[in-house]
Amino acid sequence: MRPRTRRHRRPREAADSSSAGKEARRAAKTQILINFTPREVRIAIMEDRELVEFLIEREDSRRTVGDVYLGRVTAVIPGIQAAFVDIGQEKAAFLHVSDVATGAIDPELIDEDDRDTQKRGELPPIENLLKKGQDILVQVRKEAIGTKGPRISSEISLPGRYAVLMPGLDHIGVSKRIDDRRERSRLKQIVKKYRPEGAAIIVRTAGEGVSEEQLRDDIKYLEKLAAELKEKRERASPPAIIHEDVDLTIFALRDILTEEVESIIVDNRVEFERLREYLRTFAPDVANRMRLYEEKTPIFDFYDIESDIEKILESKIWLKKGGYIVIEHTEALVTIDVNTGRFVGKRDQEETILETNLLAAKEIARQLRLRDIGGIIVVDFIDMETEENRRKVYNEFRNLLRKDRSRVRVYPMSDLGIIEVSRKRVRPSLLHYFSEECPYCSGRGKVLSLESMAMKIEQWIRRIGARKKERGILFKLNPVIGLYLREERADNLTELADTYRLRIEIVDDPRLQREEYEIFSLEGDRNLKAQFE
Repeated sequence: MRPRTRRHRRPREAADSSSAGKEARRAAKTQILINFTPREVRIAIMEDRELVEFLIEREDSRRTVGDVYLGRVTAVIPGIQAAFVDIGQEKAAFLHVSDVATGAIDPELIDEDDRDTQKRGELPPIENLLKKGQDILVQVRKEAIGTKGPRISSEISLPGRYAVLMPGLDHIGVSKRIDDRRERSRLKQIVKKYRPEGAAIIVRTAGEGVSEEQLRDDIKYLEKLAAELKEKRERASPPAIIHEDVDLTIFALRDILTEEVESIIVDNRVEFERLREYLRTFAPDVANRMRLYEEKTPIFDFYDIESDIEKILESKIWLKKGGYIVIEHTEALVTIDVNTGRFVGKRDQEETILETNLLAAKEIARQLRLRDIGGIIVVDFIDMETEENRRKVYNEFRNLLRKDRSRVRVYPMSDLGIIEVSRKRVRPSLLHYFSEECPYCSGRGKVLSLESMAMKIEQWIRRIGARKKERGILFKLNPVIGLYLREERADNLTELADTYRLRIEIVDDPRLQREEYEIFSLEGDRNLKAQFE
């Protein structure tokens, strides 16, 4: 039987939290939970106690989006109007002609016709802009995915908490999400006073309502960052990294933290102090929302979301009233099918279908964010007879997707109930991150990677150890997983055994498939896994 989640207990407040800050946290509905382990960082975004986004970074797969490199063009391909650039990674980076900034163009290749073309807003051929062997400063826009290298741009943007600085450009902008005219005008006037020469400044959504001093300090910080970048570029030889963007946790505070976030809860004291210091420097008005989690129960178990994370790879998701959706990944796109399942409405069939589709729209919008699904998504809603009902589902789906931080486009519903969605892909989806090609099915399906299976076993040790009811645990595992744990994770297992004062034994069982495992107590041979399910 699954233990009850202790929602009534609250993690300890940060030392400088004020009573006013506590009241604000009670009123708000969004939380950021940050879990640190020796090999990975996991971040959960919760809205109304429901997991809506999940970010992860492991020590051997650091995010590179936002990093700036001095690269060298290795090939210019007119047929696809793109170039490949060596930036020092395993795969060459992809640079499309639309991502070539004016400052990166080789002046020897530009003729008068091309200058006229640029003035009209058209793109000259890439072979007239870049040449093989040319050095070029670029920034990663999309992570390498599968066989494709990272996508890059020669238009550099340096984000701060409230503003973005773009060297080499000359304009002022304000986020489209700030729609108050007076506020937009106020922000532009502030930027005019402090914008450095030869750089564009765009005020981010988080800049709405901030003081002149806060925005000024952010711009000054970005100006200093741009100067450091320029200095490093002048000293470097390609391929070389010039600027590393912030790590995942700082990224979450910089790009995700808004007024709607009631608290940021961190389960590691050292990281808690580091992140709080960052907020005190760059966002002092929200620094008192930081809280240190000190309970013995793992943080994601405490908030009852570990099971949600484990379901991220499942293709079938049940809806509240018995319907379900099925998510399938293909090479070209993602399909999502909606079914009524066990749901039978109280009135007519059309009403049942409408209600199922509306429930599905809400869950699909959540799953796109949670699984970080990008690219082309085709949603096959259950066919409805009336145009009014089709419009209801379409409008509801579109409104729900407005919460998404990624750029999303929703196309009108067809007569067959199909809606096409394009969602900006910046990094591999969690399916790609957590899984690898299955050796048992020659790549036709997916299984958890060795790393992910090891993390899962270690999470079970923490979960069981926190209860302090066992002296020893026995894991029965597929031999491949057992070998990996003994050879690659022995130090981790020893540390966990010492931390929780547990004896941990691993037994290979060739009858078990790679993702299958059994957990028993060394006292009485009790099935421990069953107690949590």
